[in-house]
Formats: sequence, structure tokens, C-alpha cells
Amino acid sequence: MNIALKICLFFFFSSCSLVTLSEVIREGVLRTPDERFENLEDYPFQPNYMMIDGLRIHYLDEGPKDADPIILFHGEPAWSYLFRKMIPVLANAGHRVIVPDMVGFGKSDKFESKFDYSYLHHIKVMKELVARLDLQEATHFGQDWGGLVGLRVVAEMPDRFSRVVVSNTGMVAGEGIRAWFMQRLVELTVWWNGPITFEELKNSAEEVLKSKNPSSSDGISMFTKWMAHSYYAEDMDIVGIIENFGRLNLTEGERRAYEAPYPNGKYKSGAHVWPYLIPTQLEENEKYWKEVYEKWNKPFLVAFGSEERITIRMKDDFVNRIPNPTIITLGGVGHFVQEEVGPELAQIIKDFIDGKDNMNIFYLDDDIFF
Repeated sequence: MNIALKICLFFFFSSCSLVTLSEVIREGVLRTPDERFENLEDYPFQPNYMMIDGLRIHYLDEGPKDADPIILFHGEPAWSYLFRKMIPVLANAGHRVIVPDMVGFGKSDKFESKFDYSYLHHIKVMKELVARLDLQEATHFGQDWGGLVGLRVVAEMPDRFSRVVVSNTGMVAGEGIRAWFMQRLVELTVWWNGPITFEELKNSAEEVLKSKNPSSSDGISMFTKWMAHSYYAEDMDIVGIIENFGRLNLTEGERRAYEAPYPNGKYKSGAHVWPYLIPTQLEENEKYWKEVYEKWNKPFLVAFGSEERITIRMKDDFVNRIPNPTIITLGGVGHFVQEEVGPELAQIIKDFIDGKDNMNIFYLDDDIFF
């Protein structure tokens, strides 16, 4: 074989391996076709991808690449589309804005089986993304279960983060026999409830969402029904969950965008199982509460909606366990703050990063008081 032919073959096989690195899809993994994301309403951002643990992970990377980053963690059952109203405000203010889609959501790869997901794996993948992007002096923002994952990422990589912002989220924790009992109780309750229809879930949630001060038992009842519904359902109503739990009226374009990652029910296993994973790291979370957050000496902003009912009990942990947090209330705002007051919330985060001392803000309907 002559030298010229050897060189040609070398470059041919090298190029094949490079091209196929991100194209090869693991067995048991699904990848949403790109055409599902074409021409989405108010989502002009360029996709970025990173292979982590054999999975193609999608993230947005907007704004100046040399600026201190803000990383925005989405929750259930959303994806980076949820932050479309916040990204331009933060990027135009000169910040680098990183918005990943977690495994099973958005443009990231999805396990076909819900049994392949774990809370710990979500944390591992997001930590790897932060490390590979070499984010330093970062600001964390987490809402819903984005905080459940993101707060662990911060706790395990505290030197990479300069401040934390949380909204309608929490890091559920426990220790000893209490932690063991909580997880077993969740498993038993999901089994006991069995399959819950969306209508049954909606009716249960309605009572809690309408209440000004829902009891712990009402909240637990709604949450266990939510876990049972999501665990047993074959094709979750993504838009129905967002609109009903968020008390939102989405446009047709927004509904299409939230459904875009899921051509059919097989793609939704990550959304189906996520609530069930919440109590699986209780003792580890308690360790990080004690070792990191109860000793936190950097800025920490707590911004819950005044109409939030789903995670409102978790707010007490931030108020009582974080030393000297800044606490504000988003008046008239429910669970999905990014949808209701995205640009305003982005401005609050910008002011918080800038160290402004006028953070005792109360949002009442559409009025902003400083």
C-alpha cells in the first residue's frame, strides 16, 4: 500500500470517528429529532452540545464568554425554553448565561427507561458540565427541581460559585431513621395510590393551589398523588402540568415549545420518574446543609412567589438555615416565576450580582416597589 493511500485512509477514518462521536446514540437512549425544535416561539438561541457519560447534553451559552457566568437550572417538566424571557436581559447586561437541559429534558438525550435515571446522575452530569466549561465566580439560579440538583452542584463545587439565587425550590433533607422512613413512606404511598389520572391530580392540586395557607397534610397528599401520577402515567400531559400547577395560560406557540422535546410518551420517562427520585438523597443533602449551607458566607438570595404553594414549606430551610440571606417576595407570582416575571426577575438577579442594597422588593401584581 503506497504512502498516499495510507494517508487518505488515515484521514478518512479519523474524520469518521470525529463526525460520529456525537452522532452515536447509546442503546436505551433516545434523541429528539432536531426538526422538533425548529421555529419555536421566542427561542432564537444557538444550541451547544457536550458528550457526558455517553449522552449528548444540550446547553445555551449566551453573552460574553469572558464574563462571570450565571447558570440557570430548570425544573420539572420544563427545559431551557423556560428561561427565554430572562436570558436576553442578563446577556445584554454583560453576563455570560449558561442554561443546560438536564438528562431527559429539552434537547438533551433521554433514557428510554425511567429506571436508568437517578438524582445522583443528574448531579454528576451537571457537575461535569460546570467543570468542563471551567465556570468560575458563577451565580447559581435554581427553580423547582433545578434547585434540588443545582444546590448540590454548588455544595460539591463551592469554590466555583460566588453567589446563589433560589426561587420556589428546595433541597429536601433528613438523617438517620427519619430519612430512611421518609423514603420508604414515599415508595409505599406511590404504590398505595396506584395510577392516578390527570383529572384526579388536577382536582387534588386545585384545593392546595387555591388555599392561602395549605396545611402540611394537604401539601403531602397533593405531592404523593403527583408522584403516583407521574410514576405510573404512560404519556404525561406536559402542558397540562405546567398550566395547572403554574396557573398559566400559555399561547399555542408556547404549548408547542414545551411539548417539542417529546415526540411520544417514550421520551418522557425522565419527567415521569423525577418526583419519585426526590427523597433518594436525603442524608447526603442533610450533610451538605450542615457542611456548606449553614456556614455559607457569600451572597444568597431567596425569591419565592407570594402565590407559590408547591414548594412554599421549603422556604423555611433557606430562611432559618442560611446565614443572613436576602429575602424578597414576588407578589402575585406563582410557581413558574420565569414565565410570569422573567424579565423582572432577571433584573433582580442583575442587581443582586451588582451588590445593590435595594433588594427589599415586593412585587404586587404588575407593580414593582423599591
